[in-house]
Amino acid sequence: MRLRPRAGARVHVAALLVVAAVLLAGCGATVGDGGGGGPAPGANAALYDRLPEAVKQAGVLRFAGDSHPPYRTVGPDGRITGIDKDFQDALSRVLGVRIQTTIVDSLPAALQGMLANRYDAFNGPVKATAERERQFDTVTWMTTRTSYVVPAASPVTATDQLCGRRVAVATASIVEQQLANLSAYCQRTGRPATTSIGLADTNATLLAAQSGRADAAGMTQAAAIDVVAQQQGVYRYVTQTEEQGATADKLALYVAKSSQLGPVMEQAWQQVFADGDYARIMAKWGLSDVTVPAPQYNAGTAS
Repeated sequence: MRLRPRAGARVHVAALLVVAAVLLAGCGATVGDGGGGGPAPGANAALYDRLPEAVKQAGVLRFAGDSHPPYRTVGPDGRITGIDKDFQDALSRVLGVRIQTTIVDSLPAALQGMLANRYDAFNGPVKATAERERQFDTVTWMTTRTSYVVPAASPVTATDQLCGRRVAVATASIVEQQLANLSAYCQRTGRPATTSIGLADTNATLLAAQSGRADAAGMTQAAAIDVVAQQQGVYRYVTQTEEQGATADKLALYVAKSSQLGPVMEQAWQQVFADGDYARIMAKWGLSDVTVPAPQYNAGTAS
């Protein structure tokens, strides 16, 4: 006669099987998948070895990012697409670790978060400056000029027509300084200064322009091109000239100096350029005219 196992025995066996499955799954998570078991296949092992020990153990580089199309577009489901995502994928392949992005509400939140070791990096768009390079290492990967997006029905057809008008900008951004330069130009030429409205991010500046709270939304030229292309017939943009104080700003990836990630990230960018990923991604987003020939390390500080 066939004996049936008692109910208690069946439960005991099932429990052992569950524990075994969990142990096997845990072992699998440490092998080449960013779980601290070494670099992913195809990575630059020498660069992986130079990563901080905490990054290697976690298998993750933590990026901060605000909502700033086309650099970062956050979908309704939280999925992130854009230029930054494409470059993160390229850097991830080179370094052999995953990249995880946390969306923050402003540039100051990203910078302070890196200083507090909540994030490892931030890819802008943010200008490389000598002042910030006292605390951060930067790797410049593109240049840009400042543009101002206006509703299609706006009477503004040139940048100097913003004199005396309200312009929304992201607080502490490169555009905020460029607007100050435009305002100074207005006053030098006998016209009223612009009024700056500081807001959290690009989406907020666009809403301000759309609602009439502001007459224009200031942003990088790349962002302006994307806004107009994505919402055809809704917006136009005008671009600030050198006479009006515009400069071709150097936009950079930032890491805290205390993290010692700077030299590693610069070498990773060098490989992204050498592999052809840089040219491919910039062309994909229509940014070939604002490329740099090579990544520049701490370009904001005079050598």
